[in-house]
Amino acid sequence: MKSFNYVITDKEGIHARPAGLVVAEAKKFASAITIENKGKKADLKRIFGVMSLCVKHGEEIVVSAEGADEEAAIAAVEKVFKENL
Repeated sequence: MKSFNYVITDKEGIHARPAGLVVAEAKKFASAITIENKGKKADLKRIFGVMSLCVKHGEEIVVSAEGADEEAAIAAVEKVFKENL
């Protein structure tokens, strides 16, 4: 399993547009990818799950990937977070 922590810098937190970008990137991989905030987890391939976490500006999330392509998946998803959130 690979993971990374990230502090949300977007003033609006994780909102629909960047969430859609992250979900689209996550769907490209076979690995199971999750996002965690305040002890709650969601499937990063499901936009409603991501939005249900209500991640705000300044909050730290943990993204984890597990599977055959976990290393590539975590690198790609982290890049999208850094560029958009």
